[in-house]
Order: sequence, then C-alpha cells, then structure tokens
Amino acid sequence: MQAALSRIIDRIGHARARGQALAIRGGGTKAFYGGPVLGEPLEIGELAGVSSYEPTELVVTARAGTPLAELEAALAERGQCLPFEPPRFAPGGTVGGTVAAGLAGPARAYVGSVRDHVLGVTLLNGNGEVLTFGGQVAKNVAGYDVSRLMAGSLGILGVICEISLKVLPAPRCTATAVLELDEAPALERLQAWASKPLALSGTAWYSGRLFVRMTGASSAVDAAAGKIGGARVGPAEADAWWSSLRDQSHPFFSMEREESDHAGRVVQPSTAGVSTVTPQAASASSLWRLSVPAIAPPLSLPGEQWIEWHGALRWWRTSAAPEAVRAAAAKAGGHATLMRGGDRSKGVFMPLSDALMDLHRRLKQAFDPAGLFNRGRFYPEL
Repeated sequence: MQAALSRIIDRIGHARARGQALAIRGGGTKAFYGGPVLGEPLEIGELAGVSSYEPTELVVTARAGTPLAELEAALAERGQCLPFEPPRFAPGGTVGGTVAAGLAGPARAYVGSVRDHVLGVTLLNGNGEVLTFGGQVAKNVAGYDVSRLMAGSLGILGVICEISLKVLPAPRCTATAVLELDEAPALERLQAWASKPLALSGTAWYSGRLFVRMTGASSAVDAAAGKIGGARVGPAEADAWWSSLRDQSHPFFSMEREESDHAGRVVQPSTAGVSTVTPQAASASSLWRLSVPAIAPPLSLPGEQWIEWHGALRWWRTSAAPEAVRAAAAKAGGHATLMRGGDRSKGVFMPLSDALMDLHRRLKQAFDPAGLFNRGRFYPEL
C-alpha cells in the first residue's frame, strides 16, 4: 500500500504545482451521479485489499480501491454484511466510491445510512498529507466526527485511502409480501406500520403494488407476515426484485428503457412475484430522487413514481422542470436530487442557503485549499 500511496501523493503534488484538477476514480460506476467529471483521472485502484476484519467486533477495515463485491464476499463467508445495502450500479464499484457517494439501498430506513456505519477513515488532503480520523470501534469520537463527513462528500475533500465500517450479521430469515394498493392507502398503511414493532427491512410501492420485506428470526418474520397480509412472493423472485431496486437495474430507473419491447410495454412483477407485462407510461426525461418526511402526502408531479423507505424516499421519472420538482420537494419539507438525464445546467443538488454554502466552502478550503479534487461534482462553487 505504501508504494501506491506514494505514487498518489506525487500526482497530487504535481497537480497542485500546475493548478490541475483531479478526478478521483475507483471503479467509475457512479460517474453519472453528481456534477460533471472534470480533470485528469486519479486512479485509486492500487489501494486495494481488506486491511483487517474482526467478525466478533463487527468491524472491517478496507482500502478504498477494494472492489465492493470482494468485501461483501469476505463478509458473507462469516455470515455478515454491510447492512445499509450499497447499490451496485455496475460491476467494479469500490468501497471508497460507496462511502464517497453515500448512497444506501432499501434497508436504509431500518438500519441507518452509510454515514451511520463509518467508524474511521484515512484521507489524503489537497496538500498530499495523510490524515486519520475516527478508529475501529463504535465509541471512538472525540471532538468533530470528521470520518463520517466523508460519506456523501463525492470526493471533494480529499482522497479516501482506507475506511473502517461497522457490519452486522446477515438476516437469518427473509420473506416478502405484496399488496395491491393505490398510493394514498399504501402511504397510510406504511405510516401505521411505522409505530409497530414489526421485523421490516424494506418497503417499496410502485405501479399499484406495495412490496414489504421482513427479516430477522423466523418467529419475528412469521409474526410480521401475519400482520402485513398480502400475497407471499417466492424467495428467488423476491431476491431478484429487491436487487433490481437496490442496484437500479429495474426498467423504471433506466433512461434508455432497454427492457421495453417494440409495442411500448415493460416487464413488471406481478402480485405473486411472476413477471407480467403492463402498458408503459409516457417517456420521462429525467430521474429525480426526492427525500421527504415519511408522513408527507402524495406529491403532485407528472410522470411515474416509486416510493421507498416507508414513504421517505420518492423517485420520480418526470418531464417537469427542475424548479417544479424542487418546489414540490420543498413544499413537502424535503429536497430533490437530479439522478439521471434532464437539464443539469442549474445544478444537480438542491441549492443551499448562504450559511450552509459558506460552511461547505470553508470545509473545502480546509481540506483542499487549491481546489484540486472533483471540482463541481457536489456544487459548481466547490
């Protein structure tokens, strides 16, 4: 690792001397997310491998260029997992990219975010200095919890070299049920379940169907299934369906609609988990991710919608103007992010207040004073 680290430090020094922008790159699977990729690629693939793993302590430390699949395979051998279900948009994603993007899958509402599972991080700042924050135990924070600041930062603060993450045992029993419900009654049902001690680990409403995943001890899953009702989905079909949601491989998330046939129809899962074909809605020009309070009522936007996280995450495929989408999110008490397609000239993320933007600028100045890393990926001003 030291030789690879030295080469990266040299690249940073040369870039700083020339005022050259650097685009940090792991597997390149999340280049679509955030602002445009600017600058010369700074590859971190050499920083790979699991540094330490203590299954009894539920902690793993891996270098940033470690393939996500490799880390998850090592955890699976010991019956453990990354509980926040990081999405795999394409093969080759890395641990560093997972943390830098800060994106989590269906279980996020029940187990916490990527940030909640980051214990420590080693970072290269814009001066080529190696900085270490946090540690390898849950209670290690004294002062500012800088390590968790890296989750979702999109690499604008520095090059993540190594990360320590909290892991959990993999679920012992899993079941999925599906209910035929329109949006409003589905949201009401989700809000009612939120106050009950049910073994839920995923909820998703799409096209008139509410999918509910239950995990835990078999007795807890059986008890939850009895209260949830609906039709049970077979294990193989359920796994494939939740994976298509986590990895955004379902046709809903595809801007090309490659899964559609010549008649304008798209494959959808039926109530029994078996694929059926239903009419495709009108094509939309962009995919938006709206984070709102779970109790927010249905939003008034044109297009197609997918709801996750007990109602707190609402995906929209819509041709509505960015101002209209952001206004709808703000009215509901949340914010909107442009994920794919659309007009990115007005930014990808919700505009920040002057006070928050000033805070971001000061953080950028402290970690990357020359502005080398991932310029414009988060906000154009950064």
